[in-house]
Amino acid sequence: MYQLLKELCELVGPSGFEQDVQRFILNKVKDGADSVEVDALGNLIVKINATDAKMPSVLLAAHADEIGLIVKKIEPNGTLRFEKLGGFDDRILLAQSVTIKGSEGYVEGVIGTLSMHYVKWDDPKRIESHRELYIDIGASSAEEVLEMGVKVGQPISYGSGLKLVGDKKRNRVVGKALDDRAGCAVLIQLLKDLKDNPDRKHGDVFCVFTVQEEVGLRGASVLSPTILPDFALAIDTTPTSDTYDVLMTGTRVLGGGPCIKIADKSLIAHPLVTGLLEKVAEQQNIPHQMEVFMGIGTDAGAIHMTSTGVSSGVISIPSRYTHSPIEIIDLGDLENTVNLASAFIYQSGELVGKNFLDT
Repeated sequence: MYQLLKELCELVGPSGFEQDVQRFILNKVKDGADSVEVDALGNLIVKINATDAKMPSVLLAAHADEIGLIVKKIEPNGTLRFEKLGGFDDRILLAQSVTIKGSEGYVEGVIGTLSMHYVKWDDPKRIESHRELYIDIGASSAEEVLEMGVKVGQPISYGSGLKLVGDKKRNRVVGKALDDRAGCAVLIQLLKDLKDNPDRKHGDVFCVFTVQEEVGLRGASVLSPTILPDFALAIDTTPTSDTYDVLMTGTRVLGGGPCIKIADKSLIAHPLVTGLLEKVAEQQNIPHQMEVFMGIGTDAGAIHMTSTGVSSGVISIPSRYTHSPIEIIDLGDLENTVNLASAFIYQSGELVGKNFLDT
């Protein structure tokens, strides 16, 4: 799982520019899928046919995009101005490494910062807007920038690669884009498990790698009318609350297992879905946590309100320092997310004939 996650995270794929990520995933899953489709927005839809037509169909969604930047202007001195794609905290942009997807390949750079020797003439408490910042790729002129294959409109991600953290024995990794390449890795593993167990009973399973989640759940908003699933699960990360920062409440813990979402700002999860998730987790001794966190939204927020409505829930992977270049997750939580999603699919037949009033 670590190597798969490393390859996924080190691709550049901000919202609207997920092509490298989707191509990589397509090559990983196409041989084991019953059908594969890329829709007009760029969502990659992978279907595994039912082994039992009486079982409900399940849609699982993980977003392929990451927060990122986009080249807005090339200055005469060869530096780049940029805009944001998704939610950033401007306080952590200074001095970060970045990777630009240029026309000739990936180009490395840094977000410039004042040398500390100038700070005595500046206000050290001032937080610069991203519009005041610039990217340095080592060019001396606008012409040199173009020679490197960099131009206005090209996407940028943080430049941090994925690494094992600590003494490398703790099964935890740090890097950018774990939101939500971790969820993508879960779906890739889930697809493999489904094909490796053809005797297990399940309905049609749709694993969808969505686009543009970070800018308004846009890819997910077009899925349900064509797929018409009986149930849906988003697989995404959620910020932990287990450090001693002043805002932390200790309600979501790294290494404590996947979170079964009850509510966030985009969704109140359907009680049939959360009930079955909790039941199978307890039956199979899968470590899990219950999640109520109003500071986040997921693809399920869009999916559950489309078409005639879809009974939806979320399995959340605990993550520290989300939307930064140093996100941390526990690989054990990742494996247990695969286990929980699989268990839900295989026992979803228990939900046939039930509705909201049966909870």
